Amino acid sequence: MASLVPPPRSSSESDDRAQWYSRELDWTTAGTSPVRLLTGLRFDVLELPAAAGHAALRRIGRTGPVAVAGRRMQLLVAAGSAEELPGLLEWLEWGGIALDLSAVGAGGHITAPVPPGGAAGSPGAAFWLRPPGSRQEAEPSLPALGGLGSRGGDAPDLVRLVDAAATECHRARLAHARERLWTHRPTGQPLAFS
Repeated sequence: MASLVPPPRSSSESDDRAQWYSRELDWTTAGTSPVRLLTGLRFDVLELPAAAGHAALRRIGRTGPVAVAGRRMQLLVAAGSAEELPGLLEWLEWGGIALDLSAVGAGGHITAPVPPGGAAGSPGAAFWLRPPGSRQEAEPSLPALGGLGSRGGDAPDLVRLVDAAATECHRARLAHARERLWTHRPTGQPLAFS
């Protein structure tokens, strides 16, 4: 019987991945299997369920780099944004609502996706949905809490991104609750109408 566990990555493959991130983007890595990208230095990460993330991306359009790892989506945002998330959610009137939306900032990390153009990893491995550009393009493209009223009164990119992500996380939570309600509904019980 074939083993379902993927073969361990060779150290040269991990070294190549770490070197690519360091050389091409000047991003700090740690570890070898898996290689991890350290957050809080060049970028922070908003993390949410992949289905909610895809819906948010359809609403937003323009974002920075986006990775998918298993059933989670990771949206890269400007360094320091993780600290802003709780206050931003409160300001957007999402405070106190259970959302499957979190931020990874200083002292955290994410698993490094396979670099663009690299060989696909094992099933569920992190990959770039929207890869980072060059070193000169990567950080300026990260959504940040910028000046209010930029470009015709639009909210800053981070505000729009967080609001769309929170909305889609809430919609996914409501859809899941609705499915559970229908799945656990008593059968054979007539509906009462007055």
